Amino acid sequence: MAADRTRLLTRIRHQFADKNLLNSALSHPSTAGEQSRNYERMEFLGDRVLGLIVAHWLFEKYGEDAEGTLNRRFTGLVNRWALADIARSLGVDEAVHLGDDENGDQLRQQPALLANTLEAIIAAIYLDGGLEPARAFIREHWERLLSADLKPPKDPKTALQEWAQGKGLGLPEYTVIERSGPSHAPFFRMTVSVAGGETTEGSGPSKRAAQMQAATELLKRLENS
Repeated sequence: MAADRTRLLTRIRHQFADKNLLNSALSHPSTAGEQSRNYERMEFLGDRVLGLIVAHWLFEKYGEDAEGTLNRRFTGLVNRWALADIARSLGVDEAVHLGDDENGDQLRQQPALLANTLEAIIAAIYLDGGLEPARAFIREHWERLLSADLKPPKDPKTALQEWAQGKGLGLPEYTVIERSGPSHAPFFRMTVSVAGGETTEGSGPSKRAAQMQAATELLKRLENS
């Protein structure tokens, strides 16, 4: 774990005066320790810092864009899937500290957990050094997304529902097959099928996260069939 956090620090490129801030950002509530008490508060703050910096960046870079176009670009940069992608590239999945749970390896890969932890890291940078270090971090790691096609992606549940309705098959059916873990860190396994056809499975720390993963897997199979 120490080596994973050292690699993450190298990629963040910020020298923390208070390393406890980063420790708090990487301590998921499932750890139930002192450090984890600030995780969700830092996630809340980091989300707002990210939103401000990205909105200002877009306002400066796309001076001719109307509000609707700016909003489309903004959504493409701050949604859960974009944040999870950046978090993986930084090694957040390896560095985040989770409670003792047999599903820990699966939880580390959940887009929601990765996005939330990245927001907490942004808050840690902001609290430690102010707005400019946070801005530098965001501009470095979001640049490749800004340069890409920023049409906001449909979430997998919406995409699967639209596919099914387009085929006249009705709504996808989601079923809980397992709920485990303590109340503060639940873990769900769910399946999804369309019109009684092929079934795929997903898992995650919430029903929605499990549904998202199950829908993603079914979409992949449908695309390859």
